[in-house]
Amino acid sequence: MTNRFAVRKINHQGSVTVNICDEELVDSKVSEGKLEINITRDYFGQQMVEEDEAAELLHSCTIANLVGKRIVNKAVGMKLASGLSVRTISGVPFLMIFKFQH
Repeated sequence: MTNRFAVRKINHQGSVTVNICDEELVDSKVSEGKLEINITRDYFGQQMVEEDEAAELLHSCTIANLVGKRIVNKAVGMKLASGLSVRTISGVPFLMIFKFQH
């Protein structure tokens, strides 16, 4: 198993959004009932990073869209979100974080 993450970083109007997923989930599909989510390289795969860089991106971003056990556990472990905020679809955890600025 790899410890890398697929990342896409978007700077827009003073906010920084990061889409991060566990590398092994890129180009996969998860579904639950009528809900189907494609985890695409276009959305997540701008670059591959190691865990320490992913943690720095989580710390510095304004918005985070996270998919996968390793990255979601990292964000919860950093106390950026509660485990109660995690949605699991077909065994794959999803988490969105919005940091409100003053």
